Amino acid sequence: MKIILPLVLALGSLTAMAQVPAAISSDPTVNHTDPASMEQLEIASHGANMNALIYLAAGAGPHPTVILLHGFPGYEQNLDLAQSIRRAGWNVLFFHYRGSWGSPGSFSFANSIEDTQAAIGWARDPQNAKKYRIDPERIVLIGHSMGGFMASAAGRDPKLQGVAMLAAWNIGAQGKAVSDPAKAKGFLQANIAPLSGCTVDGLFAEILAHKDDWDYNLFVPQLKNHAVLVISADDGNRPANDAFVAAMKSGGATRTTSVHIPTDHGFNDRRIELQIAVLTWLNTLNP
Repeated sequence: MKIILPLVLALGSLTAMAQVPAAISSDPTVNHTDPASMEQLEIASHGANMNALIYLAAGAGPHPTVILLHGFPGYEQNLDLAQSIRRAGWNVLFFHYRGSWGSPGSFSFANSIEDTQAAIGWARDPQNAKKYRIDPERIVLIGHSMGGFMASAAGRDPKLQGVAMLAAWNIGAQGKAVSDPAKAKGFLQANIAPLSGCTVDGLFAEILAHKDDWDYNLFVPQLKNHAVLVISADDGNRPANDAFVAAMKSGGATRTTSVHIPTDHGFNDRRIELQIAVLTWLNTLNP
């Protein structure tokens, strides 16, 4: 069966008519030797051990691996994506940044960039790669909202296989556009409860301090040679997402795919459509 996806594509190879990947609709054959599993982990980052888990794909591997990055503060963790990605044969590494959701340390946006880099380093460590059946040459970052920004920032690593940005928040561009500090701080205040070691004023000051270097359009020179997926929604981040795709095109990128899903920031009534878009793109990297 085929379904129509309302996809808006830029420079990519996906088509508007996409078949539903089997990983969304059916379970794989049970592998009794190397079964699918989930393991709790701790990932060291700058003196703190972040809470983490890894969804291990069935089979001896080594498997391509997605590092899944949640947003600010991470109420939507997209673990339905993690499950379908694993059924498609990928490992999925998920973690909580320092100072978020019980991970030790202090939360900040700068720390979260470092934490994402630490997760990449963990996945590439030869001992971890062997133990968890990870192919260190096939690592993809997928991030939602703030996680999309983290994927773009850490995605400047030239050895990554790909970067996906889902309704990605452009922190620097927002810092430049602040006209009502009270409103901006109100957003931070409404989301700070699961975070520790930070204050609203401190986070707001960090956004303003980095407004000129945390605009992800500035990352185009390092990202343009990657496979990049940009999925936008009908939210406040769509103009920034579209501007990034345009900047990638102007910068000479030829492996950027843009998908628009007409729904809210959390893709709440389009979760299957989101999975189809992500898995279809991943399949272009590892058929």
